[in-house]
Amino acid sequence: MKYYKEFIVTAEPFIPEILSSILWQLEITGVNEEVNCIKVFADSGSKLNSEALSAELNKLVKENLIRNFIVEENLIEDKNWNEEWEKSLKVINITDKIVIKPTFREYEQKPGEIVINIVPKMSFGTGEHQTTKLVIIFLEKYLNDNDKILDVGSGTGILSIAAIKLGASSAVAVDNDGWCYENGTENCLLNNVDDKIKVVLGEIEDIKETNFDLITANIQKNILIQIAPELKQHLKKKGIIILSGLLISDEEEINSVYNKAGFELIEKKQMDEWMAFVFKLIR
Repeated sequence: MKYYKEFIVTAEPFIPEILSSILWQLEITGVNEEVNCIKVFADSGSKLNSEALSAELNKLVKENLIRNFIVEENLIEDKNWNEEWEKSLKVINITDKIVIKPTFREYEQKPGEIVINIVPKMSFGTGEHQTTKLVIIFLEKYLNDNDKILDVGSGTGILSIAAIKLGASSAVAVDNDGWCYENGTENCLLNNVDDKIKVVLGEIEDIKETNFDLITANIQKNILIQIAPELKQHLKKKGIIILSGLLISDEEEINSVYNKAGFELIEKKQMDEWMAFVFKLIR
């Protein structure tokens, strides 16, 4: 009989988006948001345990994002939890023009709409999260026809797909997670843009191409700070970067790091407690 690990996480205050954003960085296979808790799943053979989860959650306590938390660990008989998670996914209208549709949902496309079909498979970027919405909103505003795009931490590939659908000539989608690589490749094929998107399993330093017109990076703050020099190296002069995965409390540090790296803040936007920033490379 097959089993999997289940971790039930409660916190005060209970803000699912904040909790799930840090938990996705661990060796997990899925996250379910319940009414008053987050359920995190991992393979039975995974080294992940409640102590490792608590170590990550303590970072949120130190940043004053939560006051306290409780982690409960269980060993559960296997079931199709991916199917359970899929039941919660809906068609999402990101803007008047862009719609994200899980493949298992019906939707009648309206004139002028861009419909992006996604097979989620637990990769980040189903269109539900505020940060994904914010980046797509900025993509629609700042992307120019025939732009060359780099998407760092690409997840499902949703941002690269959106960029191509909006008129970009090519995109490179890079993620260091094997599930994301497989899922991103599948979604590019599904949306008939696989000839314009190169999906890469790796890190930004594995990308040899440079002079990108626009770069998107929807990742956690510490990683965005770490890769600022690499983003600059891959971007052409006066190119645009769109950053998200960031909380309101991250704004000052992100602005400081990217200003020192030679970027100018062009625009920022907030959705609930999440933020996205548009920077231009000026030096």
